[in-house]
Amino acid sequence: MRVLIVDGETAIAEFLSHSLAGVGYQVVCLPDGAEALARLTAEQFDLLVVEAHLKDMPGLKLVEKLRQRKGDLPIIMLGSASSVEDRVRSLDAGADDYLSKPFALVELQARMKAILRRARPTQERLQVGDLTLDCARRKASRGGRQVDLAPREFDILEYLMRNCGQSLSRSMIVQHVWEKDYDGLTNIVDVYIRHLRTKLDEGYDIKLIQTVRGIGYTIRSVDVAETAQAV
Repeated sequence: MRVLIVDGETAIAEFLSHSLAGVGYQVVCLPDGAEALARLTAEQFDLLVVEAHLKDMPGLKLVEKLRQRKGDLPIIMLGSASSVEDRVRSLDAGADDYLSKPFALVELQARMKAILRRARPTQERLQVGDLTLDCARRKASRGGRQVDLAPREFDILEYLMRNCGQSLSRSMIVQHVWEKDYDGLTNIVDVYIRHLRTKLDEGYDIKLIQTVRGIGYTIRSVDVAETAQAV
């Protein structure tokens, strides 16, 4: 997931960039609205986090301009004001959420996850190579052979397939599957990944679940259809 952070306070921007990169996000930081508009026109981002008070323009103005160009881009506004009126103005301008400073990093991550989940169209069937996942019936098959998965195994596999080709950290998997930020659970992710590899990759020349050194895991196929798609 690519996240653009627009905040003139360098210390805050660097802290957010480092923290979010640590859980698997690809982060770009910019100090002003004009540069953000140019970057968003030229590149694709999955989420925008913008400070309400930028040096060159109000954050509300940036959000309004973005809504005219990229109507579906998820946006979180950061501001020091906590009044109902300020939050309402931000939402009316087109922001999806408003978070008052100071805030806990885990709260920002939770809100980002919720917004991205709402923004992503839900696909009932996912496919990566010859692996198919029926999300409605919670059934998996590879090469036409049904694979029995435990509930947590299914949830992890679904998360990997919905983010096919992207590197997901153990913390991101924990936060998504267990819906909590608890480092003590990150080791158990490795256990579930081993189970999934035994059930899905053993006996196949193409290994779908890959380890991303220093980050976590990803799922991908060397087939032509390398990204997850609706079928």
